[in-house]
Amino acid sequence: MKTCLVVRHVQFEDLGTLASILAQREFEPRYEEVGVDEFDAPQVEDADLLVVLGGPIGVYEEETYPFLRHELALISKRLAALRPTLGICLGAQLMAKALGAKVAPGPAKEIGWAPVELTASGRASPLRHLEGLHVLHWHGDNLHLPAGCDNLASTPHCPFQAFRKGPNLLGLQFHIEADPRRIEAWLIGHAVELAQARIDPRAIRRDTLRHGEILQRAAAEVFNEWLDQTI
Repeated sequence: MKTCLVVRHVQFEDLGTLASILAQREFEPRYEEVGVDEFDAPQVEDADLLVVLGGPIGVYEEETYPFLRHELALISKRLAALRPTLGICLGAQLMAKALGAKVAPGPAKEIGWAPVELTASGRASPLRHLEGLHVLHWHGDNLHLPAGCDNLASTPHCPFQAFRKGPNLLGLQFHIEADPRRIEAWLIGHAVELAQARIDPRAIRRDTLRHGEILQRAAAEVFNEWLDQTI
């Protein structure tokens, strides 16, 4: 079995539909709960695949959440070795910071279903399967493009929605892994943020019914193609 270390910040933001894809490829995922589990450099560096998931904090909040310093240091070592790594939302922002780029609050929160505009590099990457589709956004911070990386996608409020460095490092600000059958866990877990942003959870639930299954099929194509090129 190949090993997949999954760095998780909140319980309901998990591998989602990526879990079954990894199982088919004989990966054995192991979750490490940030702020609870004490994982070390060999675990992060030696895993065949590292997946860093999302969470409702900012990478710049080290004073409030000191574990971010340790987490960032571990991620930095792995990225320096160009070991296969996927970052989603906060995970992508941590990758960007580890690669020397700035991460800061964006001009507006992006929460809900909307398309991304693929760049020429994006259309030549596994993200080509997302062309014209709505994806699930759930972030307020934006990252700058790290040096040596390709920008793959953008939205009006976020010019760098996805980036790639070589075949092995992929960061996604948006969520294509989210299981549409479990969207209620997201709505409950982010209830305060939704209320503060004046976003009606019923709209997200409705849009998930409309776009979720289509995105799930496309996401499988994205992840499988990326893994074919990476592992």
